[in-house]
Amino acid sequence: MLNVLILGGTTYDSIITLPQLPQPESQTIHYAPFHETIGSTGAGKALNLCKLNVPCVLHSIIGDDLYGHQIVEGLQEAGVNFQYDFDPKGTERHVNLMDQDGSRISIFVTQSSSNPPLNMIKLEELIRQCDIVVLNIIAYTKQLISLCQKHNKPIWTDLHDYDGTNSYHEDYINAADYIFMSSDSLDDYNSVMSDLHHKGKKLVVCTHGKKGATCLSEDGVWRESNIVKDYIFKDANGAGDSFFSGFLYGYLSNKSIEECLGLATICAGLSITSEELAYPELSEELLQQEYVKYYGG
Repeated sequence: MLNVLILGGTTYDSIITLPQLPQPESQTIHYAPFHETIGSTGAGKALNLCKLNVPCVLHSIIGDDLYGHQIVEGLQEAGVNFQYDFDPKGTERHVNLMDQDGSRISIFVTQSSSNPPLNMIKLEELIRQCDIVVLNIIAYTKQLISLCQKHNKPIWTDLHDYDGTNSYHEDYINAADYIFMSSDSLDDYNSVMSDLHHKGKKLVVCTHGKKGATCLSEDGVWRESNIVKDYIFKDANGAGDSFFSGFLYGYLSNKSIEECLGLATICAGLSITSEELAYPELSEELLQQEYVKYYGG
């Protein structure tokens, strides 16, 4: 199987679960269950891919602080090959307010540096050695785009809640060969997907939460996929990265687009049944068993 390099995306998060998201008014909430954990899109993808036996390396920036050390320990304990540089601004931290329907308010209580000092020699070697780059939309990774292109690496990126116009995403869009995003901030996701396809993207996938996902492949074929309703919702944190990882696993296993969408759907469905970024019991065997159960052999 091909080697994947994931660039960017580790935080240490406080996850607060509420019956519904708070209204914009003064109030006291007397009971709010919470837990603290590793977060962000790079960690989510790496944890899922590692459980699925996909050879991968995660590079990110962390602080030389308690939270950074907890990220290192947690990822290493999970078997992730984690390479990092220290950010002088410290470890990025989020507070995520989650409701019972999966909606979220993310509050960045600290932010990482856009241009931290990086070991570019090590990073170029990581890029040279990999087969695929997953380029996350973390500001520091923009300076690595030219290295990915220098070594002709296929680039996969996840635009998350892209609104179709935000200029911040343009560098990633221009560099990427394969694009994932959600329709959360898109009124007309079909037009945005069509525009990306016309720009020569090999694959564009847009997720819609409970409404499934839409895929536009290089040959211009549109495909829709529905969620698996049997999975009991507990926490939506990490579902998007699980979907991405399940799809990439299928792609690296030479599966068809339809099969990749099914594997992605199952991976995301398993994810929402736990509080973790990746379903704790996720494995190749489980994913394949669930695929056969819901999609046939």
